[in-house]
Amino acid sequence: MHENTRNAGDEDDGEVTREIAWPAGSVGLAALDTEDAELLHGWRSDPVTAHQLGLWPRPLTALRERIERDIEDDDRDDFLVVVPEGPPGGLPIGYAALTGQSIVDGAAQVEVVIAAEHRGRGHGAAALDALVDLAFGELPMYRLTAETHTDNSPALAVLAASGFVEEGVRRAACLHRGRRHDLAVFSLLRPEWEGLDRPRAWDA
Repeated sequence: MHENTRNAGDEDDGEVTREIAWPAGSVGLAALDTEDAELLHGWRSDPVTAHQLGLWPRPLTALRERIERDIEDDDRDDFLVVVPEGPPGGLPIGYAALTGQSIVDGAAQVEVVIAAEHRGRGHGAAALDALVDLAFGELPMYRLTAETHTDNSPALAVLAASGFVEEGVRRAACLHRGRRHDLAVFSLLRPEWEGLDRPRAWDA
């Protein structure tokens, strides 16, 4: 299934079209492009997101340059998370990434961020499931990992619901706002994904 989407606020002239590569539940994943830097900058500047990811303010120009650099990086794939509501073609509500990809080891790390105003609706879980299906259904991955603060209850719940298993805690592994934070480490293996009783992204 494919459909075209565009950013909120785009005009008909010079319209930006997007192909949803992976529809899954309430969302779809569309490839991230440099023109999306302003969206990401706004989401990453949200205080809650910044705390959860351990981010600090960065210039928009630096983020745009990073996106341009990452597009050429074969070790990662970055996506916008899009819902089919709002403006014509859908509404970007967050981003998802598959980073640190090692084809030799069959390993990668997952990352999902949903904009503050769209949290609590199941979109994060749908985006994570879509990303996992990409890693195991189209790429030769065997092991996926994820990390989050041990006090990030929503993220812990989403990871568990998607089949990830908590492996342990990296104690005092993150310095943010003058405090040390523990990081919970999760993983999902291919046989565990194969045993999940849910539709795959390509069945949506």
